[in-house]
Amino acid sequence: MPIPEDVTGEEIDKDVRQELQSLPKTLAEDVARNLVMVARLIDEDPEGAYGYSKVALRLASRVAAVREAAGFAAYANQKYSEALAEFRAARRMTGSVELWPLMADCERGLGRPEKALDMAGAPEVHKLDKAGQVEMRLVAAGARRDMGQLDAAIVTLQSPELASNSVQPWTARLRYAYADALLAAERRGEAREWFAKAVEADKDGSTDASDRLAELDGVEFVDAFDENEDEGGNEPEGDGAEQASAGPDEGDEK
Repeated sequence: MPIPEDVTGEEIDKDVRQELQSLPKTLAEDVARNLVMVARLIDEDPEGAYGYSKVALRLASRVAAVREAAGFAAYANQKYSEALAEFRAARRMTGSVELWPLMADCERGLGRPEKALDMAGAPEVHKLDKAGQVEMRLVAAGARRDMGQLDAAIVTLQSPELASNSVQPWTARLRYAYADALLAAERRGEAREWFAKAVEADKDGSTDASDRLAELDGVEFVDAFDENEDEGGNEPEGDGAEQASAGPDEGDEK
């Protein structure tokens, strides 16, 4: 697959670069450039990232970082069986438990929420850092919801991390998951409160909490340009391309 000339391979993390030192220099450079492309594309073009990950895997399947990248690319494309196999391989090579929550989420993706819950109670979880433990809690709550256990999912998410006022990298996603579970349980007023808290923590827009909050508040965004108007019709009223109409949501709890 073609790689832009500006991609040198030097962009990769220094730990990954060190792993690649076990390879011949030219091969290491080729693998590094493919890994850079995986990282560049995985959010915007997961299929493209998957393609580059397969090239890297063909070149250096015995490098843990390559197996991990292949797992992430497969996961982004919802190829959960393949992702799980790659994550397991990376874990065998490194002995690290870092990928444990992702492995459990792959079990969910494969329709095995019970297995994900088993993993949530495994000793490996205690070896995870705080971010990993929060991620495992999110996976476990998702597994509970997969099994129709909404109340259990809500309880699973209740934790010191959820109650804390400090904002950490995981805070927005944790609050969002809690709000979503509350809404699914028809606890609408509480859900609105937690979607609002998720918005406060979501500085980079990693969730759609603001949209969910607006929906609960009865705010609807509409295109100011009427598609039915004749071409060259009158200018739309107002000074923006979008207008918002708001009204009370009769179903909202007081």
